Amino acid sequence: MAFPETAKEKEEIHLSDSKPKSKYNRAIIEGSLGKAVWNLAAPTMVANIFGGLQGLVDHIVVGNIVGYTGNAAIGVSWQIFLVVVVFISSIFIGMGIMVARFVGANEPEKVNRTVYQAFITAIFIALAIIAPVGYFASPLLLNLVNAELAVQAEALPYLRIMFLFSSGMMLYFMLSGALRSAGDAKTPMILGIVMTVLNVIFSIVFISGFGPIPSFGTKGAAIGTCIAAGLIALYSFWKLWSGTWVVSLQNKYGYAPDFNVIRKLFKFGLPAGFQGIAMNVGGVFLLSFIGSLAQSAAAQAAYAVAYTQLFSLISWTSVGLMGATAAVVGQNLGAKQTERAVSAVHTAAKFGLIGSAFVGFFFFFFPHQLLAIFGMTDAATLEIGAQLLRFLSISGIFVSLALTYTGGLQGTGDTKSPLYISIISQVVVPLGICFVLQNTVGLKAWHIWTAILLGHISRCVLSIIRFAQGKWQLIKVDIETTVS
Repeated sequence: MAFPETAKEKEEIHLSDSKPKSKYNRAIIEGSLGKAVWNLAAPTMVANIFGGLQGLVDHIVVGNIVGYTGNAAIGVSWQIFLVVVVFISSIFIGMGIMVARFVGANEPEKVNRTVYQAFITAIFIALAIIAPVGYFASPLLLNLVNAELAVQAEALPYLRIMFLFSSGMMLYFMLSGALRSAGDAKTPMILGIVMTVLNVIFSIVFISGFGPIPSFGTKGAAIGTCIAAGLIALYSFWKLWSGTWVVSLQNKYGYAPDFNVIRKLFKFGLPAGFQGIAMNVGGVFLLSFIGSLAQSAAAQAAYAVAYTQLFSLISWTSVGLMGATAAVVGQNLGAKQTERAVSAVHTAAKFGLIGSAFVGFFFFFFPHQLLAIFGMTDAATLEIGAQLLRFLSISGIFVSLALTYTGGLQGTGDTKSPLYISIISQVVVPLGICFVLQNTVGLKAWHIWTAILLGHISRCVLSIIRFAQGKWQLIKVDIETTVS
């Protein structure tokens, strides 16, 4: 026999029914912080690994078909194109900050409005600015990096294709950032894996030729990359417009440019873009110091393998944690759970510490075995490479912690502090040390490795101090609810 409901029970039922149901995964603001961070970080790490394989295959195929000039052409072109990617990605960092905050506050209309404005901004920049300017500026840019004439001949068509058809890649980066910030890291991981597989297939076909398709050589790698990214972009556009993903392009505010939202995208994102550019510039100058050493060839080879390739085992993990931390922090601040946001950063830092220490163990105790995987047999290169890996075994711990707290700061909307910290720690400190030693006692390889380590330590310390100050609590992340 059912008893009649009391007035109080009826009121409770009515209130529970009237609460808006969320379309987002609320585990990030309600469940285990460890699971929340890991569930966002792990798929990003997997996607990064597959992304790295894509470039590796391009180099292998081009190296065998075209030769070392093709490898050099891809390397030089990517260095140039990377600056553009880093700058445009800054818009997506701003978008991610806003999306995470609005998801935490359970405001889907603001989420979709932000995603749509980021979408049209990225498409406009890619088609109206990057494509024409990049096409005509490519010869100048290749001269600027002092590429040899034979390399320029291979690099010019490659670079122009990448500039002209960059919109597909930009859309993928935008979509990945939006989905991760909304709590879905698996979808961009799957799309990234599919894009990598397609890229490998298309690149092999267009580089070497297949059936009626002629061999395009080096520029075939660019063709393969752009077609793969374009197909993923078209599929993603359909899914975004259909509204079946956690974020959508459809919104009630209309489809005209909303400069209020676009200004916020640049406000939060541009400092991160300048941060990436500053770090790339610092890396270029660091390479010039390495090139000035007595054993420059051996040092450059050791640096390329140990720092660029092997150290990415730590950076993949750290970058994944940085993005996950930013999303978790942003969502919890949107839900007005400041203490939980702080705890999320500390939780992510523990993951980073464990991961970097594990990889660092192999760097420190088995450097020769790791270098042998890359075919390093020269005694001088092995000695310098082993020395660098031992420095990096310690440095990796500080890098991982620094990036975790950088993610925490970015998640709060503070993107200026990481910019200033990067300029100090990644440019002023290491380059300053190298400059002073070069003009006093004479520069040696271990001096440069020490400068790198001290730069990473300073970045870690400054990032932790800045986050602990708590000034980010004064940052407001919002957009007006009416369209101007």
